[in-house]
Amino acid sequence: MTPPLRAVPFRAPTARLALKPLSPSSGHDELDGAWWPRSRDLTHELAALADVLDPLWGRITRIAVNPRYWSTIPRKIFVNGHVVNVGWFTSEQDPHKILLLSYTAGRWDLLVIPPETSVPSAARLMAAASASTGPPLTATALMTAEQAGDTSSSHEADTGRPGRLVSGM
Repeated sequence: MTPPLRAVPFRAPTARLALKPLSPSSGHDELDGAWWPRSRDLTHELAALADVLDPLWGRITRIAVNPRYWSTIPRKIFVNGHVVNVGWFTSEQDPHKILLLSYTAGRWDLLVIPPETSVPSAARLMAAASASTGPPLTATALMTAEQAGDTSSSHEADTGRPGRLVSGM
């Protein structure tokens, strides 16, 4: 006789994220880290991202993306019992960046690494976006350098303080 099936709680994998060890960026082009979503399902991916960042940065209230690489953009997502409003900008926002706003912590800009990116490439991009030294690079500049095979912009030899890997790959 087989034992009856029982429900086991399932928690989706957390967001793959690397953050600078510094406070929110002062410039609109400066990155605060990188996010590597697992899919192009923005509703699911944003909920996982905000779920990780809410306790770290304070309540995330707004998220803005560029719609170039997302087929569907939700207007709202629910995170930790509250609503997060989601918006989009085309020409005003780098297509490789996501903007997160918190009333308590301010503005955060993250490089968005495409889900189909290889693990080595994503690791270089996460390291570059979360490096605490070196000249600030835009999200598109990092993606362009990686696609061109230029690892000099990845800060792999950076001797400054490394960024924090919030969630594993």
